[in-house]
Amino acid sequence: MAIETLPDLIDAAKARRVVLKVGSSLLVDRVGQARREWLDTLAGEIAAMARGGQQVIVVSSGAIAMGGALLDPTLNPRRNLAAAQASASVGQIALAGLWSGKLAAQGLTAGQMLLTLDDLEDRRRYLNASATFAHLLEAGVIPVVNENDSVATEEIRFGDNDRLAARVAQAAGADAVVLLSDVDGLYDRAPGEEGARLVEIVNGIDAEILAMAQGTSGSGLGSGGMVSKLQAAQIAERAGIALAIINGTHDAPLSRAVEQSRGTIFLPQRSDKARKAWLGGRLAPSGTLRVDAGCEAALKAGASLLAAGMVGVSGAFRRGDLVTVVSLKGAKLAQGLCEYSSADCMAIAGKREEQQEAALGYAPRPTVIHRDHMVVL
Repeated sequence: MAIETLPDLIDAAKARRVVLKVGSSLLVDRVGQARREWLDTLAGEIAAMARGGQQVIVVSSGAIAMGGALLDPTLNPRRNLAAAQASASVGQIALAGLWSGKLAAQGLTAGQMLLTLDDLEDRRRYLNASATFAHLLEAGVIPVVNENDSVATEEIRFGDNDRLAARVAQAAGADAVVLLSDVDGLYDRAPGEEGARLVEIVNGIDAEILAMAQGTSGSGLGSGGMVSKLQAAQIAERAGIALAIINGTHDAPLSRAVEQSRGTIFLPQRSDKARKAWLGGRLAPSGTLRVDAGCEAALKAGASLLAAGMVGVSGAFRRGDLVTVVSLKGAKLAQGLCEYSSADCMAIAGKREEQQEAALGYAPRPTVIHRDHMVVL
């Protein structure tokens, strides 16, 4: 049974496994103190879901904000990388203790998982994370996930927990993701503007939907915004996972959203097999291949990428690295594992098979990216 409405999110028959993302501005106030009474109501809702037969994973922000308040509440904990990492180190213990205590009061056991981008970009580590989620959930544990900000740098971090939540949902085989926000959902313009309309159902993200997003976090505490939420929804919809955005500022936010049918739900668009879902969700390509219009049409029809269709190469990558494929106008078309290094791609770009051996100095491979190792976006 498919998820089609907000009430479906608390129906174990339709959403047995749910990822719940909680942002910093909801969990922590402006001086870095946990909003304990609010969290009591949310923990109660998680317990109700568990009693109803659902398995819940929590993706929680808040470590940097909580740690910064403990180290020095007069300073911005994100003022530089070292300060953010130190604040996260202190805050991760406080955050884990907070969740553990609130869930224990509901008769639930929490388990902490700290992840970096590399943990979900590397196939072997992704599978390890997937196995850990499966074991914890079958044991009745509520995994509490956060990005490992104490070691993550700009090059190896998600940067927001919205996309992390979508990737966790993939790894865990979840049916749905719920992003708790400081607004009711996606509006067709800035929520404060006169006449702004809440978009209740999105059946596929297109250019019109993307244009509605606002790129900043209103609270100033978090690192995401509506843009990151739509990026998370794109990851989810390709993997057959529903994603909802609801207002988390109220007590018992799940119950409120369901009872009032207030929020935005993004419906799944396809259900890629496990490996392709992983490829489609990866966030750190090493380079870009630009292709001509004929190649673009062939890719959309399910073909592999051939050298003759390439018109440009950027980035430095090795054989087997993830690359993005873009159109002549720069629109993202696909991403996949490249059969050649960037230097070899430059050597054979635009050349037919019979010309490639002379350019490479060895017999060419049949494809630049095989369709089995590529996902059309």
